[in-house]
Amino acid sequence: MTATRSTRQRDVISRIMQDAEGPLAVGDVLDRARGDLPGLGVATVYRTLKLLTDQGRIHPVTLDGETRYEASGKGHHHHFSCQDCGRVFTLHTCPVALPSGTVYPGGFIVRAHEVTLYGQCPDCAARPAPT
Repeated sequence: MTATRSTRQRDVISRIMQDAEGPLAVGDVLDRARGDLPGLGVATVYRTLKLLTDQGRIHPVTLDGETRYEASGKGHHHHFSCQDCGRVFTLHTCPVALPSGTVYPGGFIVRAHEVTLYGQCPDCAARPAPT
């Protein structure tokens, strides 16, 4: 495998992914990266996300039919999706005690599980209700 050269765009996108509080959609990555790189194009974001995925540094997460990306190596975790602002957060606790190897009636053997909780994030819950 050949070494991949470092570019400012790749460095900024990589930092954004490492610092994200949860999985990010391509548009979220683009918006955040444009703070440092105003002329950044969406094609560069897609290419960089593919590169980081191929390198195993990030991985895709599908939530509500939309592909988002998050940093790899975060261990077992789940997600919380805010129904008001649309942000997705990483939950570092598991709300389900479901070990791998659990057998459900009918012979279904659990290998892994994924849970997404929906509701209001703390920022949205703190906002006064519209009148």
